[in-house]
Amino acid sequence: MDDPAPKAASLGRRLGSACYEALLLAAILFAATWVFLAVQPLLRAELARPLYQLYLLIVCGAYFIYCWTRGGQTLPMKTWRIRIVGRAGETPTTKQAALRYISALLSLALAGGGFLWALIDRDGQFLHDRLAGTRIVFDERGAGS
Repeated sequence: MDDPAPKAASLGRRLGSACYEALLLAAILFAATWVFLAVQPLLRAELARPLYQLYLLIVCGAYFIYCWTRGGQTLPMKTWRIRIVGRAGETPTTKQAALRYISALLSLALAGGGFLWALIDRDGQFLHDRLAGTRIVFDERGAGS
């Protein structure tokens, strides 16, 4: 990153990216489900559902952590010109990305409280970004970079 202090991404831009992300994630999980369905007959019936749910969480985690540690962006984030960076503007580490993902899951489980945190945070960041030492910033380089 050339700019040591990139501008924070607006809440509207982050929400737009999240909507697009939901569509892309639905397609990824649809494909992942086909893989699971091939294995499901080999599982005990009472284990199939919890293992399927855990599997989908792992697939989501792998997708997000991979994207965030390879340039700080998923495809929707590129489209909406936002990126995740560490405190000094660097690409997040695997540890930061994993902590961000797990914290975001916990935030969702708590009725989105960590996302609502952005409304009171001095920099408008989500709680999971605070916990992981990351920030969502506007990507001045644009979607074509």
